[in-house]
Amino acid sequence: MKNATNITFAWFITISMLCLLANSQLTTTFYSKSCPNLLSIVRKQMMNAIKTETRMAASLLRLHFHDCFVNGCDASILLDGSNGEKNAFPNINSARGYEVVDAIKTAVESSCSGVVSCADILAIAARDSVLLSGGPSWKVLLGRRDGLVANQSGANSKLPAPFESVGNITLKFQAVGLNLTDVVSLSGAHTIGLASCATFQNRLFNFSGSNGPDSTMLDGNMVSGLQNLCSPGDVTRTTQLDWNSTDLFDNNYFQNLVKGRGVLESDQFLYSSAQAVSTTRSLVEVYSKNPKLFSDDFANSMVKMGNIEPLTGSAGEIRKNCRVVNS
Repeated sequence: MKNATNITFAWFITISMLCLLANSQLTTTFYSKSCPNLLSIVRKQMMNAIKTETRMAASLLRLHFHDCFVNGCDASILLDGSNGEKNAFPNINSARGYEVVDAIKTAVESSCSGVVSCADILAIAARDSVLLSGGPSWKVLLGRRDGLVANQSGANSKLPAPFESVGNITLKFQAVGLNLTDVVSLSGAHTIGLASCATFQNRLFNFSGSNGPDSTMLDGNMVSGLQNLCSPGDVTRTTQLDWNSTDLFDNNYFQNLVKGRGVLESDQFLYSSAQAVSTTRSLVEVYSKNPKLFSDDFANSMVKMGNIEPLTGSAGEIRKNCRVVNS
């Protein structure tokens, strides 16, 4: 029995060391010599993109999130093709910002060709999206390489859905090494961006024998406003995820959840569901009152998320074009 315990412990240590080794290959200074102007190049392109369309900040942040949860942070979401992640249910007609990534890649290539991965560009763009929206900053770990294949089935199964319970979403986070604090803090990314009627109209109307408006979790005034928005039947109409807020990255999202104003069912579940009582509700309340703690935890969670199964060393490649693998 003792030998078995020792073997199990040794296996655990080995796996832990391998994970640390993989993550340790990412550093903040990875391109300090090979592409010293990288951060300023990306920042300039992001400033231009957000100036043109404020919503683009949320779109680039979401691209990084949806990339890392499938195959790790390897830019597989950027690959074109009918079987690509772009056409998975959580991404099709909703994931956006690919042309901004193209513009960043072109600018980077003109300065240091064949050096910077698309995966690292996504990670930097996500940080800048938050910072330029008034949110926190963090030192982005770099050195990822780009994947060679997309994973549409993985995108369909691994990405959290706007209708899922706290329990299901937590399991998906745990599957990639993230914990309950990460679930709540990263959900706070919904302080910016838009949601289409297709993602929340099930809470407003009597579809398929449901009980109609979700009166147990939704603020009455909000129900009326969203019903007016979505009643024409155009599921592509959008509203701000952070109900009636500006495009500022702040903790207003959590204040809304406490008031029953979470647009997505999965968001409101973090505070109002039975599962939330013993899991996420207390942290939602803390973040609603403590914006600095939210900012700090969000930054830490973004670094953790950016460390999900990165390709390093000789794995993968540095794509010349983010949309296709090198020929």
